Amino acid sequence: MRLTRKKRGTGEDSGASSDIAFLLIIYFIVIAGFNINKGFLMNLPAKDSSRLILKEDLLRFELDAAGSVIFQGGPIGLEAAEHTIGAAVSANPNLAVTLAVAPEAPWQEVVAFVALAQKLSVDAFSFTLKEAP
Repeated sequence: MRLTRKKRGTGEDSGASSDIAFLLIIYFIVIAGFNINKGFLMNLPAKDSSRLILKEDLLRFELDAAGSVIFQGGPIGLEAAEHTIGAAVSANPNLAVTLAVAPEAPWQEVVAFVALAQKLSVDAFSFTLKEAP
């Protein structure tokens, strides 16, 4: 009884798959070049630094659930907040701006306020999330 051996492939298939793999690698390298992350850059304090901020150098803003900016107990528009922060930054370069955000506040209003702080070159800016009532 004779056993027949199966013939091995000639290797023609491996060439096609390596070409496809090479093209996929090139494709992903090219696509990676188009991936641009857009966002805002903020200078964070160093881990070991301690910066003292006086109460006079602190502007406190709040953002309520409706998306209204509140300053010194009353609602203020974003344009008025820009004027207030701009005047305070020019008068006091050590100014720190804080924003307390309500959990239900629209995220776009938070982004708009952060963009405003960046536009006015506020060096010390922080925002916190208020606790839900």
